[in-house]
Amino acid sequence: MIECPSPNYNKRTDSIDMLVLHYTGMKTADEALDRMCDADAKVSAHYMIDMDGEIFKLVDESKRAWHAGIAFWRGNTDINDRSIGIELVNKGHEFGYHQFPKAQMDSLISLAKEILAKHSIPARNVVGHSDIAPTRKIDPAELFDWRRLAYEGIGVWADDALEANKSYESFKDMLAIIGYNTSSKATTVASLTAFQRHFLPNHINGQADSVTLARLKQILKLT
Repeated sequence: MIECPSPNYNKRTDSIDMLVLHYTGMKTADEALDRMCDADAKVSAHYMIDMDGEIFKLVDESKRAWHAGIAFWRGNTDINDRSIGIELVNKGHEFGYHQFPKAQMDSLISLAKEILAKHSIPARNVVGHSDIAPTRKIDPAELFDWRRLAYEGIGVWADDALEANKSYESFKDMLAIIGYNTSSKATTVASLTAFQRHFLPNHINGQADSVTLARLKQILKLT
């Protein structure tokens, strides 16, 4: 691993209880690395994983990295202070979004397991950038294999959505309990879409339909 030296990353004031996953959204790994190692850019993460599985350590875990931005999860807004950020090299939707290679996912799983064990991060707090900033971000988006991560003990997942029925709470209430921001109508709609992108990647329509409501209830039980 390499580390980007910088005196500008502040020590944390809170304990680590979140893991946030991103894609780089840049044309090449070198471009992403250069940007995240430039302290003046104020864009960084603790780790970057290239498509061949190589791991770059960019910011020490004891310090805040600038990866979350304006964000919200389970009532908290200073996500940088309480989280570890991992960037996955992927061109993203602007430059040609593609599958995350096996070697990259293998390295992510190994690293994430170490991080979760070290900091006792609960499964419900393993999230994507879109989960915590749904009005601004969509990464790591619909091709990311959240299912495999959950089966490896990283995060949560539910298969085989059930039929919805009238006993469900409102979708807004369920989103809020899981951790999403529902402070306004626009944010709630964006959060619902982010939920689908994470837990129903083949069913992204921004609608609180029966399939989405059923999956919300399943995830709610796991968190």
